[in-house]
Amino acid sequence: MKAVAPPVSDEVLAPAVSASVTANDWRQGVSLSVDDQLIEEVAVALVYNGISHVVMMTTPDHLEDFALGFSLTEGIIENPKQLYELDTRVLDDGIEIAMTISNERFALLKAARRNMTGRTGCGLCGAESLEQAIRQPAPVIAQQAYSHSAIETAVAQLESRQPLQAITGAVHGAALCHINGNIELLREDVGRHNALDKLYGAVCKQSGSVISERFVLISSRASYELVLKAAVMGVGMLVAVSAPTSLAVRLAEQVNITLVGFARSGRHMVYTHPERIVA
Repeated sequence: MKAVAPPVSDEVLAPAVSASVTANDWRQGVSLSVDDQLIEEVAVALVYNGISHVVMMTTPDHLEDFALGFSLTEGIIENPKQLYELDTRVLDDGIEIAMTISNERFALLKAARRNMTGRTGCGLCGAESLEQAIRQPAPVIAQQAYSHSAIETAVAQLESRQPLQAITGAVHGAALCHINGNIELLREDVGRHNALDKLYGAVCKQSGSVISERFVLISSRASYELVLKAAVMGVGMLVAVSAPTSLAVRLAEQVNITLVGFARSGRHMVYTHPERIVA
């Protein structure tokens, strides 16, 4: 197995994000030996003030973005200023991200008694009660109007903005889109929740982007957890390439998010707050 160097990143010590393997490609009765690129899954432990909180299976790039975004969307911290330090260590069996957060937020984290192992694509792994699992975020203060053409523009750009998906065919993308639909920022990961957390972490590290005037496009279905994370981000519209769940629709209605599903070229379905799409 030959490791492939990751894309340019501020985390130069992180493992490769994909690997070359040999496989038999069978097509119409003919089998050929070929090299194929596969996405890497790495165990990433998030440690807060010396206490390991969760291990997530993650694509090992943009990990600082992931750690910050996860900490925010999971309610571990309320704003980036409550994350004081972050240190990433590559170990033999995975990666450890050690963070120092405020004493107040750490006390609340310990009280929550959550210790979970997150499988790929798992958004609620390890929640100890229904109250922990089904959270109710504050409604989004959404006044921005959107357009059908902007949704079309974003969907048309998505494929060309996902280099890891082009190489491996196995990752999700989460994109921050301008009001006109142009993709301004995108993050990829083998887990759709991780991709959105990476995106939010990256947005928080940048200045000058008013997130309430943007929308988010995801290359997956719209589940409850993704709507919840979008609400924490404060975006007024979440657009999904695939279907939403009924719980996601109910939550989007409650938190004032316009939820769009089945976003394809020439078609999409608006499930909540259609009055916000004006043209």
